[in-house]
Amino acid sequence: MRLSPGETHPSVDLDRIDLWDARLYSEGRPHAVWRALRQQAPVHRQELADGRRFWSVVRYADVCRVLRDHEDFTSERGTLLTALDTGDPAGGRMMAATDPPRHGVLRESLNRVLSMKAVEARRDALLKPIDRLLAPLLTGEPTDLAAAAMDFPMDFIGTFMGLPEADWPRLAKLTTMAVAPEDADFQEGSAPLTLVSAHHELFEYFSHQLSARGTTPTDDLIGQLMTTRLDGSPLDHETIVYNCYSLILGANVTTPHTITGLVQALMDHPTAYAKAAADPSLLAGCVEEGLRWSSPASHFMRYATRDVDLGGQRIRAGQAVAAWLGSANRDEDVFTDPDVFDIERRPNRHVAFGFGPHYCVGGALARISLRMLFERIFTRIERVEPAGDVRHLASNFVAGVTSMPVRAVPRDEP
Repeated sequence: MRLSPGETHPSVDLDRIDLWDARLYSEGRPHAVWRALRQQAPVHRQELADGRRFWSVVRYADVCRVLRDHEDFTSERGTLLTALDTGDPAGGRMMAATDPPRHGVLRESLNRVLSMKAVEARRDALLKPIDRLLAPLLTGEPTDLAAAAMDFPMDFIGTFMGLPEADWPRLAKLTTMAVAPEDADFQEGSAPLTLVSAHHELFEYFSHQLSARGTTPTDDLIGQLMTTRLDGSPLDHETIVYNCYSLILGANVTTPHTITGLVQALMDHPTAYAKAAADPSLLAGCVEEGLRWSSPASHFMRYATRDVDLGGQRIRAGQAVAAWLGSANRDEDVFTDPDVFDIERRPNRHVAFGFGPHYCVGGALARISLRMLFERIFTRIERVEPAGDVRHLASNFVAGVTSMPVRAVPRDEP
């Protein structure tokens, strides 16, 4: 998704808006569309060619309302537009597709491994993938940062889930296929076939992994799921598989694009790079602004459980609602000069990790890994420069890039 602050906001024809179309995010100007909607139609209804319909909410307050209020807006019928009106067999079983109070039981279990305290205890395990990502940059030769970043979170989640390292590259590709089936770089057959085959292969993979472990829980996320009890009973095989899928998807499809989005912003704003490199106290704020700026998860979907009035519109029970995080994070009513990249922004109440009960369970892992990565970048690299054209990901869920050639200028050794 194009993020450059130098772009003007062209006029937008509200009657021709298509937030479903993956090409809008790879070739178009979604921020201009969201801006027009915030101003003129903050609760907007779209009908697809096949007759399916969904509402979009684009203002910060409405996005937070939809994501927070699980009584009016349920997660259990599907949470992404790719599954619009198809039903979700994981509803009530996968944490991302489960409402409180059952959601809280699953979340509490995984938090034992993914809480800030638990992740801090494993900081040393994060250094290897960080150095692996930095290695090609430190040569000073052109490298595709998007390709390198694609493998970065797999190193973390693969370790935390206890998955064989040899499987990591294929798993990283499969997760992107699942969220960007219309992107030519990740297609294996048609877009519908890509989506189905990615889901099938991931579910089969985790089913095999679980079966191979037997009944003895291991000291990792899968082992944690094996010991979790829901309504007094252990999770069944299928429920564990669903949650393994959710964990790896959440880790792999967002963090790489925060990295590329923040690096792109810092290349566009060399003064910000120099300030962050010179003052370690700005590191955390720099990462938070990078999360707001890139908003790698563009939307989450909910379904109204009853008739709800929102933004002057009546949303009927059963209708789908897409809450656009990328738009909320540029809402002029919440963020001063939202199209300005500001590493010293205060406050910065972004919703890049979601909002409410479903706030990203891996948020602590993402924050710590990103801070460690950029701390090393600022310490070892004087600046990063573009080395070729950027290619954007075709996906209505993930805002990111598939190719970003860059050249780093390493700092002189002391």
